[in-house]
Amino acid sequence: MNETGHVILVADDDAAIRTVLTQALSREGHTVRATGNAATLARWVAAGDGDMVITDVMMPDDNAFNILPRMKKARPDLPVLVMSAQNTFMTAIRASEAGAYDYMPKPFDLTELISVVSRALAEPKAKPAADTPDAAEAMPLIGRSPAMQDIYRMLARMMQTDLTVMINGESGTGKELVARALHDYGRRRKGPFVAINMAAIPRDLIEAELFGYEKGAFTGAVQRKAGQFELADGGTLFLDEIGDMPMEAQTRLLRVLQQGEYMSVGGRTPIKTDVRIIAATHKDLRGAIAAGSFREDLFYRLNVVPVRLPPLRERLEDVPDLVRHFMMKGSREGLPEKRISADALELMRRYRWPGNVRELENLVRRLAALYPQDEISAAIVQSELYGATEAATHDTSDGVAAESEVTSLENAVERYLARYFAGFNGSLPPVGLHQRIMDEVERPLLLAVLAATNGNQIKAADLLGLNRNTVRKKVRELGVSVYRMPRS
Repeated sequence: MNETGHVILVADDDAAIRTVLTQALSREGHTVRATGNAATLARWVAAGDGDMVITDVMMPDDNAFNILPRMKKARPDLPVLVMSAQNTFMTAIRASEAGAYDYMPKPFDLTELISVVSRALAEPKAKPAADTPDAAEAMPLIGRSPAMQDIYRMLARMMQTDLTVMINGESGTGKELVARALHDYGRRRKGPFVAINMAAIPRDLIEAELFGYEKGAFTGAVQRKAGQFELADGGTLFLDEIGDMPMEAQTRLLRVLQQGEYMSVGGRTPIKTDVRIIAATHKDLRGAIAAGSFREDLFYRLNVVPVRLPPLRERLEDVPDLVRHFMMKGSREGLPEKRISADALELMRRYRWPGNVRELENLVRRLAALYPQDEISAAIVQSELYGATEAATHDTSDGVAAESEVTSLENAVERYLARYFAGFNGSLPPVGLHQRIMDEVERPLLLAVLAATNGNQIKAADLLGLNRNTVRKKVRELGVSVYRMPRS
């Protein structure tokens, strides 16, 4: 099919957007009919006009979601591209479930929009319509940042499929929330959602937990127990922290994915399974493959649709929306509702959030529960984020503050770097930062290991996982003095 010469119906209340789209689509060889209201758009579609529709959700006389089902019923093969400045997860989901070909948040990338139009016209197949969820329903995912818009669009496309999804993201980014959204708004919503955390189960019990066991399969197996695969039949099985799965269980999981059946521990009859697999990890699985701790063939079976969840520091503009969401959530659960001052919100937007969204939620709950003030000030937030000692010195001229508590090396490094960059007052530090930071980390690490091994460089090399010649070279380069304690 020729991709140009089609009639595109554009409906948007903003005349400037209609003009931009008309000019861009005309340059591609398309004919454009533009309007600013939904009634005209519905009339054009009912009359059989147009090969594709590009429409905003909100228009003066109606909502696109109200007329979209009627348009799709009258012309199932008409591709509809929905635009919206609402930019929420539910907007993307409603567009998908109402039968839209695609969804784009405003402001949109014009080149990407033209690409979507070309693809839709080349293969104008309508998606099956579904019941539209209540707009007032609580959103499972919060944020309007560009990073989250990419997530929403991808998830909306996955709702009407059973493709296996691999979610990668740091701890606290909301991997299980994404898995639940894929289930709750997908084809298997009427089936069970079963979540299992690989890191929380003893290694020798993982196979029995996943596949179940028969009576007498091992000591203590006094009766048959169904596994998670059986419990999730017809629904979704969420395998959290898949990178912690032992190699033996990986082999059995791969067989299930290949053959669609499994055997319980001690069982002799294969059991058919019908589940959608969603896996998640905070680890670098490609690195685990190189280290020999994760099967490469299993990785490719699970990584059909990869989803990377951005850490909160990459979408700091979402912090105010998240704070309001957690305040309302806490209020529904009985916590007093608080106001957060503008200065306090700005302080939260500048924080790096090493614990991600989970850390932010815990902070909001703590602020609501522990402080009697109706409005939370920046001083309170600063004290909670940095500790009383550090908060007192956080804005000093040299940018150095005392750490009240170091919860992890990553946390300490992130805080150090945040203060280091702040010390340049908007300018950039001298080049060569990576090597300077590496040297600062390597020296105390080497000193600690040599102290622990009593100055024995061979043991230190084994402990570090390095070649002994490499350790000797680093000792010389970093000027580390090696002392041996006398033998008792």
